[in-house]
Amino acid sequence: MRVLLVEDDQMIGCAVQAALKDASYAADWVRDGEQALLSLRTHDYDLVLLDLGLPAKNGFEVLDEVRRSGNQVPLVVVTARDALEDRLHGLDAGADDYLLKPFEMSELLARARAVMRRKAGHATSLLSNGELMLNPATHEVQHRDREEKFTLSSREYALLQALLMQPGQIFSRSELEEKIYGWGEEIESNAVEYFIHALRKKLGSDAIKNIRGVGWKVSKKD
Repeated sequence: MRVLLVEDDQMIGCAVQAALKDASYAADWVRDGEQALLSLRTHDYDLVLLDLGLPAKNGFEVLDEVRRSGNQVPLVVVTARDALEDRLHGLDAGADDYLLKPFEMSELLARARAVMRRKAGHATSLLSNGELMLNPATHEVQHRDREEKFTLSSREYALLQALLMQPGQIFSRSELEEKIYGWGEEIESNAVEYFIHALRKKLGSDAIKNIRGVGWKVSKKD
């Protein structure tokens, strides 16, 4: 799962990014509204954590542009602005939740999970390709003709989701690393091979194909 953190306060940003990484989320951290909009135009995110008091463009402007563009990414406003009019403005503009600073990190993570679950429940249900079915709401994958389900880690899910959304498409190592790691995160050696091996153990050795010297794919099936 990939999260965009939009926060200009250095101390808060460091703490939230660390908590997200500890919870196995890939976290990209930007510090102003313009960078936030650029990131959202060039990357796909599972969640946005958005401060309101930002340089360049404030959080309300970012939220308005995101929703007007048709992007329905789950979004939580995280701010010190506690006035009722600000809370109503944020929710009416399309925020999925509004969390006041200071906050407990456990509450932030719980609200993030709840928002993503709600959005997943309204999404286009299962991702499927042939006999494989992936549930975005629960991160469970199973074979269509078997009852057994496997719960994936955040990075296993992010990798398999990318492959299933474009069956037949070959993804290079760097493209898959981008799906499972955030900006500035140290990429572990052979991380892609590690997570593909873990997925194959659950799904079978033929579930993900290796195209030698090029990358990996899930074969397109009806």
